[in-house]
Amino acid sequence: MSWFPKLTETFVLYEMLAAEAAGAEVELYPLRRQRETVMHAEARALMDRAHFAPLLSPPVLWANLKSLGRRPRTYLSTLAVLLRRNWGSRRYFAGALALFPKAVYMASRMRRDGITHVHAHFASHPAAAAFVIHRLTGIPYSFTAHGSDLHRDRHMLPEKVAAAAFVVCISNYNKEVVLAECGREFDSKVAVIHCGVDTTIFDPNGPAGVGPGGGGATRGTFAILCIGTLHPVKGQAVLIEACRKLRESGLPVICHLVGDGPDRVALVRQARAAGLEGVVHFHGRLTRPQVAALLREADTVAAPSVPTRDGRREGIPVALMEAMASGVPVVASRLSGIPELVEDGHTGLLVPPADAAELARAIARLQASPALRNRLAAAGRAQVIQAFDLRANVRLLLEHVQQPSRACSVKPVELV
Repeated sequence: MSWFPKLTETFVLYEMLAAEAAGAEVELYPLRRQRETVMHAEARALMDRAHFAPLLSPPVLWANLKSLGRRPRTYLSTLAVLLRRNWGSRRYFAGALALFPKAVYMASRMRRDGITHVHAHFASHPAAAAFVIHRLTGIPYSFTAHGSDLHRDRHMLPEKVAAAAFVVCISNYNKEVVLAECGREFDSKVAVIHCGVDTTIFDPNGPAGVGPGGGGATRGTFAILCIGTLHPVKGQAVLIEACRKLRESGLPVICHLVGDGPDRVALVRQARAAGLEGVVHFHGRLTRPQVAALLREADTVAAPSVPTRDGRREGIPVALMEAMASGVPVVASRLSGIPELVEDGHTGLLVPPADAAELARAIARLQASPALRNRLAAAGRAQVIQAFDLRANVRLLLEHVQQPSRACSVKPVELV
């Protein structure tokens, strides 16, 4: 993965732990160390095991000299592919230059340690590193394409897909994006495996549970919870505007924003200008148990995702899965793969992206009908248990890892 430990990437952390629980031996190779002030307890336990390495160091330089001396053609052609296929993308080209030496070092470590398969989270730099490792060692690799890593920039994606043993997309929507970019001939090696959540942790009957339709509504104030990085792609500004409309119409709502990010100052300013001080609460970064506890006190969870000007867009927010597993009715944007989780009127409510008026109407509809909240909550949890359960989906991933040759019948594209 790009960074570890990263508080917001629970889907990476808990997938690794579930894979180990299922019997796989997992080694962790982060591209960069994240300096977090808040960390999941499970991530702390993995820190000592993670194979961190600087971008450049004597061991990294030595690994590159050895690789160049032993297989100069492979070393240089792999570097050439990275630079040529990422030309035109400043971010990917700079990343390829910076991360190539470390990827070569990781390749030598993995070969020495007997690694048999590399799985990368994100179609961006991590998939490029896995590509390098595969070219230098022959170790098969796969990668998961999530959201902005796929939608924002697809330089070198065809080469990454062609060389991979298989590719995981977290939604059918993402699979269609990959095939449109790389060709329908790769259909057999692109699998849809949803991210998943632990439905025993996110459970409406957990500690301090109030059950579906409880939360603030029983006290006269309707509690809205929104979980995610404070970033334009998450749409918190749309939610704050919806809250302004709801309060203006006389509906007593309270909004809890969990997370931190570059938009925090602007969002605080927006809430203050809208007269929502004391209505919109900023909780900052929270751990999984803290989030689970807040979910049990929420009347609804909103995920008002919007596509951004630079091409970012959500995959399927894990926060929605956590909410639905917790028996909380959800309101989300009709965007990307979200409708594969939230079926409008059945497992939740969908609204157009960036439409504060429609978002407000959907929240008001939930507030007015406890029966609707209960029905959506029950169907939402059933949907997560059926298709978005962490353990079941990790087993699917491991089945692909154990049979990588099944997807290698497609002839790779010419790389050099």
